Amino acid sequence: MPHLRILCLPLLLLLATSNAFAEGFAMTEWSARGLSLAGGMVARADDASAVAYNPAGITQLPGIHLMGGMSLIAPYGQVETQVGGVTRNTFTNPAAWTPPHMYATWQLNDSWWLGFGLFSRFGLGNQYPSNWSGRRNTYNVGLQTLSANPVIAYKVNDWLSLAVGAELMYLNIFLESKIQSLPAPFNRPENDMNLEGTGWGVGMNAAVHIRFNEHWSAGLTYRSQVTQNVHGRVKFGREYHQNAQNGAIQVPGTRFVDSKANATVQLPDSAALAVMWKPLPNLSFEVGTIWTRWSTYNALNIYSNEGLRSVNQKSWRDGWNFNASVEYRPLDWLALRLGYWHETPVTNDKYSDYLLPINGRDTLTAGVGFKWQNWTLDLAYAHIWIYPLSYNKPGARDAAAQAAPAGPQARVLPGTSKNCHADIFSVSLGYSF
Repeated sequence: MPHLRILCLPLLLLLATSNAFAEGFAMTEWSARGLSLAGGMVARADDASAVAYNPAGITQLPGIHLMGGMSLIAPYGQVETQVGGVTRNTFTNPAAWTPPHMYATWQLNDSWWLGFGLFSRFGLGNQYPSNWSGRRNTYNVGLQTLSANPVIAYKVNDWLSLAVGAELMYLNIFLESKIQSLPAPFNRPENDMNLEGTGWGVGMNAAVHIRFNEHWSAGLTYRSQVTQNVHGRVKFGREYHQNAQNGAIQVPGTRFVDSKANATVQLPDSAALAVMWKPLPNLSFEVGTIWTRWSTYNALNIYSNEGLRSVNQKSWRDGWNFNASVEYRPLDWLALRLGYWHETPVTNDKYSDYLLPINGRDTLTAGVGFKWQNWTLDLAYAHIWIYPLSYNKPGARDAAAQAAPAGPQARVLPGTSKNCHADIFSVSLGYSF
């Protein structure tokens, strides 16, 4: 089974870890206005991006509305490791990830609206130098999803709207790492290992928007779990078979050959609740929270094309996002926005590794919006402060080695992640008919 274990290692590490975008690997950067308001679009829900934030709110949009854009996410950080009593500091390579978004809403009549959205619900990205001390854990990783989400909304009366939708989610992943299968005295040169895979999953969402009066509104949304069946290939820089023997010690043969791999991963459901207060026609405040059920992400089953099975326990805990935002329109054509969110840690410390160098986050956001006739242009910026993560707990390295039984080279080294942060820029262009 050594070749199966080596095959399982990248999938276990990749699919069980997280990103530079959000705690866990859930995303809420679904429009420039939404980002500048720290996701405070659940109770507002008054532009086309409401398809993602709260589709029940599209009943506030007369006629036809279109919006499209993208975000640029640039993570950066440092990992301090202890190797043979020597401290080494490694900085992540410069990298940028560009999740897109696109929305359309259409009023059918006084009671019914249709909407459609394309956006990313989950994603990750991180790069280290290929020769860094943790390269046998990973040195390049990426995961991105793209969801197609048609919705239908019904305006019950002037104060209550409801919506439901279906979600078709595409997932693409890749991971690069170094491996060395045989321990001393049978050391061989490191081999490059690359994993790429894709998958499709189906989910649903439901939402409520309540307009109590001209000053107060509330929103509640739910997005279901999505089961992703991932299929791909693992490739090696050099393909070969090897056996080694030294007296009474025999090391089983290991196969470094390209092969198929598949896995099933359950992406979590989430719910968002928010309240908006609008004391003036041109001034609004929103506070809200997002709950993500990462506690359902407790194991990952992986299979090779030979029918063998590996199970990895993760035991994550539920995550919370608490956000607040303000929007002020000093002129009919200009909007100014500020926001803040705090996210709680979700990973189990016992399973921490270099693909997830975060332990909770704080984020400040800002943005500006312009309106000219039927056009809107929104620009946003966010800076994320990521809490340090320690790898010095005894259970963390032992669990990492158990999750990756290809050999002790996969163990997480003692150390700490620090000075980790990310910058996000976003732009959205909209048009109303």
